Amino acid sequence: MLYGYIHQPIGRMRSWRGLRTVAGQVFLLQAMVILALAAAAVAALMLQYRADAEREARNRSLAVASAVAASPTVRQALSSPNPTAVLQPQAEETRRRTAVDFVVVMSPTGIRYTHPNPAQIGRRYIGSIAAAQHGGIVTETTAGTLGPSVRTVVPVTTGDGRVVGLVAAGITVRQVSLAAGRQVPLVLAATGVVLSAATGGTALIGRRLRRQTHGLGPTQMTRMYEHHDAVLHSVREGVLIVDSQGRLLLANDEARRLLGLRADGDGRPVTDLGLEPKAEQLLLSGRETTDEVIEVGDRLLAVSQRPMAQQAGLGGWVATLRDTTELSTLMGRVEVVQERLKLLYDAGIRIGTTLDVTHTAQELAAFAVPRFADYVTVDLVDAVLRGDEPNPLRATELRRVAVDGIRKDAPLYPPGELIHFDPTTPQSSGFGSGQIVLEADLAAFSGWQVQDPDRARRLVAYGIHSMIAAPLRARGVILGIATFWRSKEPTSFTQEDLSLAEELVARAAVSIENARRFTREHTTAVTLQRSLLPHALPEQSAVDVAHRYLPAEAGLGGVGGDWFDVIPLSGARVAIVVGDVVGHGLHAAATMGQLRTAVHNFSTLDLPPDELLWHLDELVTRIDQDRDGDGETPTLTGATCLYAIYDPISRLCTMARAGHLEPIIVRPDGHADLPGVPAGPPLGLGGLPYEKTEILLPEGSAIVLYTDGLIEDRQRDIDQGIERLRRAVAHAGQTPDQVCQAAMDAMVRVAPHDDVALIVASTRLLDGNRTAFWDVPSDPSAVAGVRAAATRLLDDWDMKEEAFTLELILSELVTNAIRHATGPIGVRLIRDRSLICEVSDGSSVSPHLRRATTMDEGGRGLFLVAQFADRWGTRYTSGGKVIWTEQQLSATDQPTGQAPPNPPPPA
Repeated sequence: MLYGYIHQPIGRMRSWRGLRTVAGQVFLLQAMVILALAAAAVAALMLQYRADAEREARNRSLAVASAVAASPTVRQALSSPNPTAVLQPQAEETRRRTAVDFVVVMSPTGIRYTHPNPAQIGRRYIGSIAAAQHGGIVTETTAGTLGPSVRTVVPVTTGDGRVVGLVAAGITVRQVSLAAGRQVPLVLAATGVVLSAATGGTALIGRRLRRQTHGLGPTQMTRMYEHHDAVLHSVREGVLIVDSQGRLLLANDEARRLLGLRADGDGRPVTDLGLEPKAEQLLLSGRETTDEVIEVGDRLLAVSQRPMAQQAGLGGWVATLRDTTELSTLMGRVEVVQERLKLLYDAGIRIGTTLDVTHTAQELAAFAVPRFADYVTVDLVDAVLRGDEPNPLRATELRRVAVDGIRKDAPLYPPGELIHFDPTTPQSSGFGSGQIVLEADLAAFSGWQVQDPDRARRLVAYGIHSMIAAPLRARGVILGIATFWRSKEPTSFTQEDLSLAEELVARAAVSIENARRFTREHTTAVTLQRSLLPHALPEQSAVDVAHRYLPAEAGLGGVGGDWFDVIPLSGARVAIVVGDVVGHGLHAAATMGQLRTAVHNFSTLDLPPDELLWHLDELVTRIDQDRDGDGETPTLTGATCLYAIYDPISRLCTMARAGHLEPIIVRPDGHADLPGVPAGPPLGLGGLPYEKTEILLPEGSAIVLYTDGLIEDRQRDIDQGIERLRRAVAHAGQTPDQVCQAAMDAMVRVAPHDDVALIVASTRLLDGNRTAFWDVPSDPSAVAGVRAAATRLLDDWDMKEEAFTLELILSELVTNAIRHATGPIGVRLIRDRSLICEVSDGSSVSPHLRRATTMDEGGRGLFLVAQFADRWGTRYTSGGKVIWTEQQLSATDQPTGQAPPNPPPPA
């Protein structure tokens, strides 16, 4: 029970920060024991006091009662007639002197003669008196209102032993205890002094214990011991502790194993342990060292030694031992792994820098030599080089695209050769299965030589002794085979080299696959663009044309949306167009085709350049609106266009531009300038009109139209580029082709980042010998005169076969103009590659072709014109309209002395 009383406070006080240590808990326990002992001593003393008080009360009551009973006065008074008068004063006097509570003298029957309370005299005594009536003594303890009391009854006897009366004396125990209690303060004071002295001693002991245990608690000391034991006997590092006299104090299991120590070595001098001389010398020296390698038997031990200086006067030193034999081997493997990881990291950086299949394969070969192999060959399927996927039916026919090695005279297949690998070769096996193949000993000729026995013997004689054939697999498709050959390195390829080769070709295969896909997309875009661009410029007599088109380099920008066109118009006129669509790739090429087709369609309406660009802008706006719901398809906003119309008869050139660069006009004398065509917004913005510019050009002037890819450069401003182009073309007497070449030489030095489109048109003039014009009065009778004049003119041009058809056409057109239009009316004939007839009037009402019924009197004239003429149409002018027809001429009827047809564009 006492342990329980002590343990509970200790348990509650352990949470106190100061009592968590061993010293604190020892102090607390000792203090509690001292307090318990002091409490027990005080309790025993108090019990002893109580027992002594009760005994003293018995003795005092007996003594008083016996003394009164033995008094002769009392015996005499008991025989008197009134005992109370004599005995009452004596009893009270005795009570006061003896400090008892009562003295009662009574008859043998128990009738009181005296009592402290006179009212109780004459009454019977309350208590036991039987023994006293027979001459005995009665002592009893009773519980009264003042606490426990002791009363004694003694008989009063005569000389013959007869009992003549009884005397009772009583005293309370408390009365006696008050006297004894006066000694308690002294006892408690003494106890406190002893307790204080004992507590102070305990505190001193606890303080010393705290310093020795460094304030650690029991749990911490237990854990520290467990850790100490685990560290010493479980770690893979030897620990030795040697004192200042050179004796071994402690050695863990690993140290005993590494040094071969006996089990009874603790406490023995180091010189008696049988160590190697170098190890013994190092341990006895006590010098500080770190990872000093010493040889112990067949092991290499790294020894670190430090003095034990944490506590003053302790002395000695601690040595740790590590077995570096296995570590050296492991570090060698780690270095190999690190080298291979670095090799793969460098491969990811240096292989695949371009989107060119052949160049990527060459990068793989160049990178692997000599890091991994002495020679490397890369063979790819021909379809991969074109951007297509490999054909499984021709899996073993590979094109050698890369060869690299430490020497150039190795007897390997040269680059460019198409190789049909035998099914027994590692290359064919690896390509078919997709698994890497190791041929560790080529000199064994285990089947790889079947491909080319003579070449195989030369390879072995050359020193090549092993190879690895690794398939280039990417996205589930095998693109080719990379073969690694080893000759200078004496050791052959091993199984460990296969994983490195596989990782290396896997990275290269992804780059080759990306390049193949890009090649396919680029080829598709180029093919689409080539199909949309003009393959050959149409024959016309207005201008002599030369052009250049250069798509952006693959990987830099790709195919863009630049285009150009030459469109013959009515009246021997010609339209020259150049445009640019923002972006690159298939979308830009397809968009360019849309715009080129739209320009062709609008040109058939014979619209002036500003109106044509306005219609084109409306078209682009509608296309963009249709594409708003498709977030992946970019809009066309940003496309530019320049449209120019040249009339070889009037020498008038009309131009308008929508966000495009201004053309350059080169005069016959070589002077080049910009005509000042107003800049309009790019196509698709809408809301703003376009303005046109009309200039008269001398015969032989050159109109230079181009896209921004020709002049833009990161190192110069666009205005500087235009000025540089102007100076390059500012030369007299050059043909259009020479002007194009001079511009390309001056402006394009490296692979362009954007498409380059350049077209140069040298103007011609149709003189009066090839044209004729008549004013026609608004009189039906004038039709005959016009027919006659036209017939005479055809006779002069030696074109009699076309006279009848022309007379019919003139009759119908002039008659319609006189009947349905207003003046002035005019007729113009133009002898070009076709016979052109133009009838002009002042009305803007366009005629409509219709088929007349049997009962109709009119409506057949325009139908007949459409049947006899090869082409016909209407164009509007500022003063009205012109209805024109064309009659195709034979080669003998075409005018001589004109330039030959424009050659087709270069490939």
